[in-house]
Amino acid sequence: MKNEMLASLGRLSDVDLVRSLKTLIGHERDATAQVVAHLAELDTREVHLREGFGSLYLYCRAALGLSEWESYNRIEVARTARRFPVILDLLADGSVHLTAVKLLAPHLSPDNHRDLLASIRGKTKIQIQEIVAGLAPKPDAPTSIRRVTPASLSPVALLPVSPLLPIAGPRESPPETPAPAPPSPVHATVAPLSPDRYKLQVTIGGETLEKLRCAQDMLGHSLPSGDEASVLDRALTTLLVDLARKKFANTSKPRPSRGTKRGDPPAAIQRAVWVRDLGRCAFVGTGGHRCNERRFIEFHHLAPKALGGEASVDNIGLRCRRHNDYEGRLWFGKRRRSRELVPEQVRSSVTPMSP
Repeated sequence: MKNEMLASLGRLSDVDLVRSLKTLIGHERDATAQVVAHLAELDTREVHLREGFGSLYLYCRAALGLSEWESYNRIEVARTARRFPVILDLLADGSVHLTAVKLLAPHLSPDNHRDLLASIRGKTKIQIQEIVAGLAPKPDAPTSIRRVTPASLSPVALLPVSPLLPIAGPRESPPETPAPAPPSPVHATVAPLSPDRYKLQVTIGGETLEKLRCAQDMLGHSLPSGDEASVLDRALTTLLVDLARKKFANTSKPRPSRGTKRGDPPAAIQRAVWVRDLGRCAFVGTGGHRCNERRFIEFHHLAPKALGGEASVDNIGLRCRRHNDYEGRLWFGKRRRSRELVPEQVRSSVTPMSP
């Protein structure tokens, strides 16, 4: 059945595939609103108690087979929808999602719920958290630095060996154990506290901590408090200035640049394009949506250099790595056999931003 489903989708055109997907998403949103409405009514009747469950949450988990996240979110939204039924209409038409309603629920009232719900239409989770931070500002998070115990350190390895245990036979080497997999990178946590105020939580190494302490000491005359947030702001400002100088020859007296051997645009053009596109991917989809990705940005020839495209501000744009590759495939096919086309020219038609 699944294979037949995928095979049938493979025969659809792009337009029909997108149209079918949007129809399904519309049905899914309507079904979500219906589920929330049913849970709201179920909650008032206490059916879960009659069925032998101590809470509606346990009923959703065991009887309905929902996950912890699905159960918790839907119950919270269902109870909020009982107070403000307009939420069901917004869920059905996709104006808001479950997470948005759950975040905003504690701040809704009969007087403000329509305006607040309208303000989160189409917003992402972080944008809604910023709105909530404006409704109920929190004080700045206190600065704290503490040692983190390495997760790879096993408590068993620290237990002493008992001298009372008999030693039978020759000592045998312990069996080889595979090396532990490297830990997954832990990304910094950013949470809005109040308008234009954020909490940043990040794990750093001992050398980084020493650099921070050294910077605080060196700034003692101009920053007696040694405020870590101020030191971080100064450090990032200095870093950005240095990156701009290195990446785009951003000096007070820039010399004329002819580009590099890889065919990079001249530094003056790089600077102008970077400012114009605000350092973000400028690819715009067929529906008018701009990518806006900030990471792995590359300089892209709108008209490929292999086909006569010039290295000018009008012909150079910023692209993320994936959209850069995507537009290259639109010109030269999926494989982009650059060596079979025009060896050096084609390879330089899409030039990455120098590190």
